Amino acid sequence: MKRIICRDAGEVSEIAAAMIAEQIFRNRESVIGLATGSTPEGLYGKLREMYENGDLDFSGVRTFNLDEYYPIRKSNDQSYDCFMRDKLFSHINVKMENIHIPNGECSDPAEECIAYEQMIAEAGGVDIQVLGIGLNGHIGFNEPERELRMDTHPTELTASTIEANSRFFSSIDEVPTKALTMGMGTIMRARSIILLITGAHKAAIAKKIFSGVVTTEVPASFLNLHPNTTVLLDEAAASEL
Repeated sequence: MKRIICRDAGEVSEIAAAMIAEQIFRNRESVIGLATGSTPEGLYGKLREMYENGDLDFSGVRTFNLDEYYPIRKSNDQSYDCFMRDKLFSHINVKMENIHIPNGECSDPAEECIAYEQMIAEAGGVDIQVLGIGLNGHIGFNEPERELRMDTHPTELTASTIEANSRFFSSIDEVPTKALTMGMGTIMRARSIILLITGAHKAAIAKKIFSGVVTTEVPASFLNLHPNTTVLLDEAAASEL
């Protein structure tokens, strides 16, 4: 993994946005994998600015989001569908038919995951995948387990993830306990990966992924095996390295 330590979260966002822009300049029909959560918000702000300034055209870009809560209505303001439209999609010229997010309203989650995996394959795979990391080392909703799933799949959320995400809900009881997520194989098949890590609270998990050990107890550690991963950290997140 290539490691870049930045001054602050703002610089992390700037560098990540420049990397995505470079990919789109090379191929206007690029397939971009996107993540949700507080960490990539700054990145999406930078991409909006690039579009508004006339520096970036998303009209040919296709997107695939990592995951979505299940079950959840798309209209729920805590759905990842709503998040992405609010933070990015409604501000740029990406075509609605080119946006793909796992359907938290589906009646058959297993079939939804099979169909999602097929759509990624039909798009030619992901060119550049944006990731955040959970305090327990999860990427997407691939939680620490004895075994990790390869492809997009339904999953149960751990208590620590539910607690971490409860800050976005009125109470912890409102946090969904399940999700649909790209699998580790799906993520690792992306041609390039950007992992964003910001904040002192992520310093301990950042240390673990650079420990030289690959383990299912820290799913993000598998990125050490990917041939083209860049990890962008701010100084706070890198404080224990």
